[in-house]
Amino acid sequence: MSKAAELAKIGEATTSGQIGGRRNLVINGAMQVNQRGTTDAANGNGFPVDRFKCTVAALDQLVVALSQDSSAPAGFANSLEIEINTVEDALAANETFVLETRLESQDLQQVQKGTATAKTMSLTFYVKSSVTGNYALQALDSDNGRSVAFLYAISVADTWEKKSILIPADTTGAFADDNGIGLSLVWFLAAGTDFTSGTLQSAWAGTTNANLAAGHNVNIMANTDNNWSLTGVQLEVGSVATPFEHRSFAEELAMCQRYFHSTTFANGKAASAGGLVNSSTIGVISGMTHPVIMRAAPTAAINDVTHMGVRQRAAVTTCTNVTFGTSQRACTMELTVSSGLTVGDGCFARAINNSCTLSFDAEL
Repeated sequence: MSKAAELAKIGEATTSGQIGGRRNLVINGAMQVNQRGTTDAANGNGFPVDRFKCTVAALDQLVVALSQDSSAPAGFANSLEIEINTVEDALAANETFVLETRLESQDLQQVQKGTATAKTMSLTFYVKSSVTGNYALQALDSDNGRSVAFLYAISVADTWEKKSILIPADTTGAFADDNGIGLSLVWFLAAGTDFTSGTLQSAWAGTTNANLAAGHNVNIMANTDNNWSLTGVQLEVGSVATPFEHRSFAEELAMCQRYFHSTTFANGKAASAGGLVNSSTIGVISGMTHPVIMRAAPTAAINDVTHMGVRQRAAVTTCTNVTFGTSQRACTMELTVSSGLTVGDGCFARAINNSCTLSFDAEL
């Protein structure tokens, strides 16, 4: 690129407001945060890293390993990796395997979608796969049921390649100003003919399944040697793709915790602060605050209720049930045991028998 062209691109980026902080609309685009850890996902559903979820439709045999990986292009330390453990024997017409990240509608107001001044968006990412070919990618406006689709090619196996896609402005259908799903970026990894038999939907329109992955000719589910990796995902307002906006780990973690966080207590360690009082001979109410205000009141879960107990004086009693009450800011836990508590005595919740994990999910 000539110097004049470089200056012209800088001028365009400045005019569109791209130069400056918080350019990247995607959370965890450098794949730094992985609160769930590596998972073997039956049928391919799960999170390889925070904010990026694998989803399947109609598959019945596929098993994949979803993980954060240290393989990455220069300037990055991490990627997400999808590895095939058990193949899907045949790709039926209605089957899909995708990776997606979802953005809140209220975080997309600067796009001005649905107005006469709607903005183009630039999407860049680094991708690597053992399988070469043409892959489909969809931008989905969930508020209005509208989509636009693209193809990108992986030309060399097992080699990081940078891809750039311009998502055109859409003057139809504004994003709602709320905490629901506004825009989803969807990477197709396999798609049956119900999604490939049409004409690629290269302009914004009402979603037609047959047009979403037309031209996609890759099925990474076909072989246990297959894998696919992604990092450096950046979505920004404007038609100029600027360098990746690196944010600190602490910033990315806090943004991810808005949607999910988990806490693991080692065996024998307190799982609540002191000052609790038994409310009955079999129950006590404990609580904790979330590290950040969550997107919505989360769904709370415990990995195994028998890993939680109530400590009263020198005695520890195993819980038989734990129920949760949640809000965006905090959570209460009602711990139930079979017997043995003294009303009015002080106590605290404690991990017993094994480590105890509490998780809080407010994903889009």
